[in-house]
Amino acid sequence: MFVNKNYRPFEEKVWLAKPFMHGPEQTYMTEAYETNWMTTAGKNIEEVERLTAGKIGVKYCVGLSAGTAALHMALKLAGEAVYGKPKIGFGALFQKKVFCSDCTFDASCNPIVYEGGIPVFIDTEYETWNMDPEALAKAFKLYPEVKIVVIAHLYGTPAKMDEIKAVCDKNGAVMIEDAAESFGAVYRGRQTGSLGMAGCLSANGNKIITGTAGGMLVTNSFEASRKVKKWSTQSREDAPWYQHEELGYNYRMSNVVAGVLRGQFPYLEEHIALKKRIYERYKKGLEGLPVSMNPYDEKNSEPNFWLSCMLIKPEAMCRQVRGERDSCYVPEHGKSCPTEILEAMGFIRAEGRPIWKPMHMQPIYRRNEFIGREGSCLGSSSLDVGMDIFNRGLCLPSHVKMTEEEQNRIIEVIRACFE
Repeated sequence: MFVNKNYRPFEEKVWLAKPFMHGPEQTYMTEAYETNWMTTAGKNIEEVERLTAGKIGVKYCVGLSAGTAALHMALKLAGEAVYGKPKIGFGALFQKKVFCSDCTFDASCNPIVYEGGIPVFIDTEYETWNMDPEALAKAFKLYPEVKIVVIAHLYGTPAKMDEIKAVCDKNGAVMIEDAAESFGAVYRGRQTGSLGMAGCLSANGNKIITGTAGGMLVTNSFEASRKVKKWSTQSREDAPWYQHEELGYNYRMSNVVAGVLRGQFPYLEEHIALKKRIYERYKKGLEGLPVSMNPYDEKNSEPNFWLSCMLIKPEAMCRQVRGERDSCYVPEHGKSCPTEILEAMGFIRAEGRPIWKPMHMQPIYRRNEFIGREGSCLGSSSLDVGMDIFNRGLCLPSHVKMTEEEQNRIIEVIRACFE
């Protein structure tokens, strides 16, 4: 167990990722209050939609209550486009398989189930920690009838989009981007979120910029944006009374939330630059240890560096056992593991997290199929990249206003774990 009195705890906890306000946010929130636009309409929403569409490089944006709501609406759009409009009581993906990223947060795949679909999890690759194009190609050989793929850009790092898109195009499948973690990240000159039939963004409190909550669906289709606006306001028809002819949802963004996000927007690039500086300081500060940082394709992409993560080399892992909710380890000289490092950071009041536990390892989805380069199975396979990254990786404190002094102390504690 890590106990070293030389490493005093921080007086104020150093968080993994937290919001940082600049001032204009209060102005736009106050404007909503003073003009009485305390609702799901108003100038703030209009401006957020305009700014987001312009930044992402698409024609349309719809402000919604969360990134999860955006992904749900994107899946409903894709389901109806591919399979037709469902009967009331049946989702657009009823009993249909959908390929999706495995190493991600469960909000990436839960909306598939909302629409009655069956998530099939595609393994990860080591170069970006995102969906493996080779595993995706294998999945289409097994299930050529699948026509929808959901790709998450993990920790703000773009996936191998050219290769993934080529596999999707070859198989006549549409691609939805879960860009909740990658707002502002660029792949070959284009913003993530602009590369599929629809992109889904998040303004949750821990994201690169925030509205405290909220999300956005972006698309180049006017008809898609029109449908999502209608569905997200309970599918009210154009009638003098409340007329409902299809299922609707209460998913529209609040004008107050939009005020916060509108005030954050001018600082997006500043936040990305600060996050990149944090990533580079970790990379330099951890040199000489048997670890590496979360990778990205330096030639074709520029992440937003939302979270800085590290991966311990296999030969430098001490023994670690994880149960469903607890974990333990055996300390070894010159070695460490995520459990020990997280415990050590917790000792000095610095928040870290394990890498996302892959979806096929989650109790709720263990009976769902998992496909890697070697083929299909339930549970893990001999080549299970996502499970390996989860076992050896962890997320480091990465909030935009973390000081260099705070980061240096965290680096010192990490280094001490390998002594």
